[in-house]
Amino acid sequence: MLAGSASSAAAKNDLPLTALRAAEAQINQIVLGKSAQVRLLLTCVLAGGHVLLEDLPGVGKTTLAHALAATLDLRFGRVQFTSDLLPSDLLGVSIFDQQSRRFEFHPGPIFTQLLLADEINRGTPKLQSALLEAMAEHQVTADGTTHDLPDPFLVIATQNPLEQSGTFPLPESQLDRFLFTLSLGYPDAKMEKELLAGGDRRRMIAAARPLLSGEQLAHLRAAAATVHVSAAAIEYAYALVDATRNASEVRVGLSTRAALGLVRAAQAHALLDGRHHVIPEDLQACFVAVTQHRLVLAAEVTLSRQALCGQILKRVAIP
Repeated sequence: MLAGSASSAAAKNDLPLTALRAAEAQINQIVLGKSAQVRLLLTCVLAGGHVLLEDLPGVGKTTLAHALAATLDLRFGRVQFTSDLLPSDLLGVSIFDQQSRRFEFHPGPIFTQLLLADEINRGTPKLQSALLEAMAEHQVTADGTTHDLPDPFLVIATQNPLEQSGTFPLPESQLDRFLFTLSLGYPDAKMEKELLAGGDRRRMIAAARPLLSGEQLAHLRAAAATVHVSAAAIEYAYALVDATRNASEVRVGLSTRAALGLVRAAQAHALLDGRHHVIPEDLQACFVAVTQHRLVLAAEVTLSRQALCGQILKRVAIP
């Protein structure tokens, strides 16, 4: 029994949490005034999820994705979604080779570790469907052949919530594949002045050091999945999910997949805080990011989804 406990403690001490915190600090030096969003983004990475950044142009969405890739030493790819972009432009194409007398597959830009899908809602439903398979299965099918994607594989998608002309709204099935939706917003006055007085963000990204290896990231992800979730925490998570299904303002609440995602995110958040057990604050910290893009509101509701999620959070008592 003692040997087992010692072994477990040693495994916890072996976790590269110092490197993880250094990575978080470096991203915060590049993306100023967004420490809460950076923390949630790293939570999503540790939980193995994908992120939808829904915000206005020019607030740092692309910079955040670049900073994350540079700091975690991930291969980075960016695709600008447009109405004329074809699935083969994203996935790749088979080309006949004259010498070998056979078709050879040429991978598309999706074969990377961190894919920035810029303005995802400008892509056609057919293109969005191709991305959906990649996000859900970590593989793509091209010309009838299945190809595995690199591990880890993370999609950070962006969309402008105000522009509707020439866009194709993401279907619920696609939205449900994003673990988190985040919004950066404008920095506060102090941070924006510091940003204006500071250096070029592109140079800072180019100078950023990789602080977490692929092996360390895999170790942290595996550890996050083993963080203890007590019966009381499960009870609280269920109460939050059930509240979305029974709220009068909501037509369609959280799915079981979303409920699982909430618990998984809470485990990752606990690990980021250096704990090996989930507390109510972990579930609260992740609830809005997990929930807001999944709710289908009643027609008469004028509240924003984010504000409604905050209200639901207040209605549910901690058991």
